Amino acid sequence: MAAALSDDDRMILEAVEKWLERDVRPHVLKLEHADEWPEEMVGQMAELGLFGATIPEEYGGLGLSATTYAMIVEKIAETWMSLSGIFNSHLIMASCVTRMGTPEQKAEWLPRFATGELRGGLALTEPDAGTDLQGIRTRARRDGNGYVIDGTKTWISNGIHGSVFALLVKTDPEATPRHKGMSMFLAEKGEGFTVSRKLEKLGYKGIDSAELVFENFRVGGDRLIGGVEGKGFQTAVGGLELGRINVAARGCGLASAALKDSVQYAQIRKTFGKKIGEHQAIQLMLGEMATRARAATLLTYDAAAAYDRGERCDMEAGMAKYAASEAAVANSLDAMRIHGGYGYSKELHVERYYRDAPLMCIGEGTNEMQRIIIARQLMERSPA
Repeated sequence: MAAALSDDDRMILEAVEKWLERDVRPHVLKLEHADEWPEEMVGQMAELGLFGATIPEEYGGLGLSATTYAMIVEKIAETWMSLSGIFNSHLIMASCVTRMGTPEQKAEWLPRFATGELRGGLALTEPDAGTDLQGIRTRARRDGNGYVIDGTKTWISNGIHGSVFALLVKTDPEATPRHKGMSMFLAEKGEGFTVSRKLEKLGYKGIDSAELVFENFRVGGDRLIGGVEGKGFQTAVGGLELGRINVAARGCGLASAALKDSVQYAQIRKTFGKKIGEHQAIQLMLGEMATRARAATLLTYDAAAAYDRGERCDMEAGMAKYAASEAAVANSLDAMRIHGGYGYSKELHVERYYRDAPLMCIGEGTNEMQRIIIARQLMERSPA
């Protein structure tokens, strides 16, 4: 169950809701169909403080709990999921610095992350390495007081419009086990760092997903997060707990949007002389959709509460991410069936839910991997 919200939390949630209704909802269809980066909305998100949502107040952030953050993401995803991705990847990068950075790194980077002066994301995935992060090939080799980096990252959110990225590399490719040879750097765009192409997607429009190429890209030793080699894998995995709670909240938002649109349509559309909501077949679908959406939300708040308590929550976050993303997929398909031909039309939002939802089953670790994590944690926590 979600913790009670403070007055400040409620004020932030209310401000986000008003912004969504006033400045976002009227423009979603146009921006979505044009696959246009929402520059004006990004500026508004910065004004709302969303780029510093989970950054501690001492560094200029809002210092929100993961629970409040999940609620914000859920509301935004219910209106337009793409916006939540623009600050999610950015905040995972910030959390890497918050948890693992040196005092000097925190003082230098976090205030500028919080205001949105510097925006960016997480650069983990490679053409041949996604869920298996230990299989990355991007290499950083020592050169004097710094490093030279070579490699390629792909499917990087904010890759085009972002300016700095938490970059996972191999500093010791021969290390055993492999994760001991991995490190993470803060990489600002500059010479040797190029965006090779924008990646076209089925859904998740508006947010830029790109391929990043590093060729003789030089970074100073002060950009090594934590100042010690070999901690990159732990830094990345720790950040993904918050990322999976974000993805779960997005799934909740999509599942809820599909349900709400379907409930409204079922009371307007008539067939065989009565509203379709009076047909038992539609009622069965609505009942299933409502239960999926509610269960997903409760699992998400449960994971967020565990994160806020400082507990290990890879199992809880995995459960939430798995359940909520599958709920979004199932509800989006049911919504399309309930809407019939109109659900397949670009005039309504339903077809967008259907295109956006599958990403949640893939992003931040596939659902197949989540089930494995859940099973392993069950056995680890309950040894025979």
